[in-house]
Amino acid sequence: MAKRRLKKGVRKTLKILIIISIVIMASYVVEYLVLKSLPRTAVETHKEDFYYNEDFGIITIKSNHDYNKNGKDDYEDYLIGGKKIAEINPKYDESYYAGGYPPEGSGVCTDVIWYVLKEAGYYLKDMISQDIIERNDEAYHIENIDTNIDFRRVGNQEIFFKKYAESLTTDLDDLIQFQPGDIVTFDDSDHIAIISDKRNIRAIPYLIQNSDEEQTEKEEDVLEETTMKITGHYRFTYTEEIQSLIDRM
Repeated sequence: MAKRRLKKGVRKTLKILIIISIVIMASYVVEYLVLKSLPRTAVETHKEDFYYNEDFGIITIKSNHDYNKNGKDDYEDYLIGGKKIAEINPKYDESYYAGGYPPEGSGVCTDVIWYVLKEAGYYLKDMISQDIIERNDEAYHIENIDTNIDFRRVGNQEIFFKKYAESLTTDLDDLIQFQPGDIVTFDDSDHIAIISDKRNIRAIPYLIQNSDEEQTEKEEDVLEETTMKITGHYRFTYTEEIQSLIDRM
């Protein structure tokens, strides 16, 4: 009898644990669905014509890492780097430069990306060059490797981020998944940009980008206007795999 009671007790405990687990999972699902279904209307008004995550009840994701140990998490550093690019407002310049890096006041869309990562202490040029050495035949397929330009090509950056960054949704309706510092690519590697912390009144995020010669500002509310389609969405987060790649450079 004692053994039977013990078995019943174990079954009862397991049932309770399962119910608790289901309730916890259900609460997360409900929270996600509520956030996703938030009306695209800001809860606060501003003198400016833009808004931020908190105005829509969207939680800003923080990184658990501070790679350059400056007291700011990596994602915050990416945003700071993006803001600096917007302030510099570099002219669009596709020129080839010995050493790879264009002068500070010029560049193309890919130069925004390495600049932003550099703000957090990551050197994208060196990381991509090392990855090309190790994975060219299986991933990049570059006939004539040139470290001065390979890291400035959208396709190569995307190949790198597909392996080393977190891949996220490309569905703009899933607004809470688009966070400041995220990297987005368009039309299968035709263009690349950074997500800003600004949003328009419908909660669509601004882009930080260097797209063409006609662009006057680098931080823009253009995602609803562009004919380009988001085909890639990445969040570059420190991992042991990244550190291992850096150690091999």
